[in-house]
Amino acid sequence: MDSINIRDYMDRQPVLLHPEMSLATAVDELLAHNKMGAAVVDNRGALVGFLSQQDCLAVMLKSSYHCDMTAVVEDCMRTEVLFVGPDDSIVQLAEQMLGAKPKIYPVVENGKVIGTINRTHVLKAMATYMQQCYLAPA
Repeated sequence: MDSINIRDYMDRQPVLLHPEMSLATAVDELLAHNKMGAAVVDNRGALVGFLSQQDCLAVMLKSSYHCDMTAVVEDCMRTEVLFVGPDDSIVQLAEQMLGAKPKIYPVVENGKVIGTINRTHVLKAMATYMQQCYLAPA
């Protein structure tokens, strides 16, 4: 099972945000694509942060009291981001996700974000593997 790679189950069409993007636009992107969060990249596609729905909610709640939404992604994103590579093991990621770690990880290859993987993807990979266990001859 250790041979199941992230590449086989990752989202290959991630939403990518930019630091200077307004938070309102970022929220629209997350909602339009039904994403729980997105990688923030620079002009070269390199990972510089991560913005989750939770990060957005906190800022939007505060802004709602004054009806002013002036924040940009850079103001709200996390800059210390855990990420994985496409050839990393699903099993190792599943073990890491058992702790208080992110639910979504950017997938980075050659310094650029090429996708994301979340708990649903990992669970699907594990379920597919377990189905093969039951089908294998004893």
